[in-house]
Amino acid sequence: MERHNMTHKVIQPEGWAPAKGYSNGMLAADGTLYVGGQVGWTADQVFEAADFIGQMEQALANIVAVVEAAGGTASDVVRLTWFVKDKAEYMANQAQIGAAYRRVFGRHFPAMSLLVISDLVEDGALLEIEATARIASAAPAG
Repeated sequence: MERHNMTHKVIQPEGWAPAKGYSNGMLAADGTLYVGGQVGWTADQVFEAADFIGQMEQALANIVAVVEAAGGTASDVVRLTWFVKDKAEYMANQAQIGAAYRRVFGRHFPAMSLLVISDLVEDGALLEIEATARIASAAPAG
């Protein structure tokens, strides 16, 4: 579902439960897509994975779903910002994190930041990831 405005449109992947109080994606007229923070839940807002790797992979897949709903692909993502609750868990699982990341994004590595935070709004969430993408097909020609 897309809602339009003169300068941007709201991006909501088909079949997803509605976001409450925010947009999953906001596509600007210049083709820049801002993806709201994605946690490791499904389109129905259910945490199927209770572990960090499972939630991380789901959060990344959610980002790709928003990008695809806007007409892009994972390779259009130019920035990821990670918000992680447990630094020790993140550091201890680098090999599994890399493998799960590549399952979703392949060998595309946009600019990234990682912040360690004390908590997240969604109970059960272990991390949240937001993204920015540049979708050339959405930008005006010129």
